Amino acid sequence: MAEYVRITDVSPRDGLQNEPGVISTEEKIELVERLCETGVDEVEVTSFVSPKWVPQLGDAAEVLRGIESDSTMLSALVPNEKGMESARALLADGVVFDKVSVFTAASETFAKRNTNCTIAESIERFRPVVAMAKSEGLIVRGYISCMVACPFEGAIRPARVADVAAALVDLGVDELDLGDTIGAGTPASIGLALAAVIERVGSGWLTAETMTLHLHDTFGQAAACVKEALKIGVRSFDGSVAGLGGCPYASTPGKRAPGNISTELLVATIHAMGYQTGVELEALAEAAEFANQIVSAARTRAAVSGAGAGPAGATS
Repeated sequence: MAEYVRITDVSPRDGLQNEPGVISTEEKIELVERLCETGVDEVEVTSFVSPKWVPQLGDAAEVLRGIESDSTMLSALVPNEKGMESARALLADGVVFDKVSVFTAASETFAKRNTNCTIAESIERFRPVVAMAKSEGLIVRGYISCMVACPFEGAIRPARVADVAAALVDLGVDELDLGDTIGAGTPASIGLALAAVIERVGSGWLTAETMTLHLHDTFGQAAACVKEALKIGVRSFDGSVAGLGGCPYASTPGKRAPGNISTELLVATIHAMGYQTGVELEALAEAAEFANQIVSAARTRAAVSGAGAGPAGATS
C-alpha cells in the first residue's frame, strides 16, 4: 500500500486574510464545510487576530460556531495571549476545534514587520499561549516564515531556520510548519533548509504529525519542491484550494503575487509521486470552484466600491 501524506488546507485563513473584498461569514462557513467534505486531514479556519489589523477575519468566533462538520481537524491561528483567551472562551462555550498555531519567522525584519516584535520576543510572547493551549488539550503548531528568503533581507541561512525551530521545540510546540513565504524556494534551497532543521531538532520530528511544509508558488517551483521534500521524508503539507492567498510582501503595485500552492496541484503532485492522500479529487474541484466564485465576487464588489486591501495579516 502506498505511503500516506497528510494534507492541511489553509485557504479559509491564509487564503482569505488579505482579500480586498468582504467575504461573508456564511460563505466562509460553507467553504470550510466543502473542504471538510474533500477528505483533507485538516482545515485552518481562521485567526483570532484584531479586526483592526485583519478585518477579513474579524468574524473568527462566528465562523467556528457555524461549522457543523466534526470529521476533520480544525485549527486557528492565535497571534498572542489575547487571541488565545478568545479561543479559550469559545471552547468554554462548547465550540469544538483541535489545534492552534503561533507564528514567527526566520527573518528579524520580517518578524518586526509582520508581528511587531523580534524573533526572540515572539517566542516569549508565545509562552503563555502554549501553556493555555496545552491546558485545554489543544495541539500547538509553530509556524516559521521565510525558511528560504525574506523580501527585506534576501536569502536566509538554513542555520537560522534551524535555530528558530529549536526555540519553538523548546517552547513545547507539537508541530513545526516551515513556510517559504515569498515562493523563492527551489528544490535545492528547500532541501538545505529542511536538512538543517532535521539535524537540529532530530529526525524524530520528521513525521506527518510533527513537520509540515508550507509552500507558495510565486515562481512556479512549488510542485518541484514538494517532490524534493517527499524524497527527504516530509509527509505533511499545506495547500490552499484554488491557490488562494499570496504574500503581500511579494506583490508589486501592478501585480498580485501568486498564492499558496493550490491544494489541487499539491495533491496531484503527491499522487504522481506514488503516495496516497485522503482527498477526493472531484469534491476538491468543486470546493475550488466555490472558492473562486466567492473571491471573484468579493473582488468585484471591492473594485466597484473602491475599497483596497486591508492591513496585511500574518502570512506564512
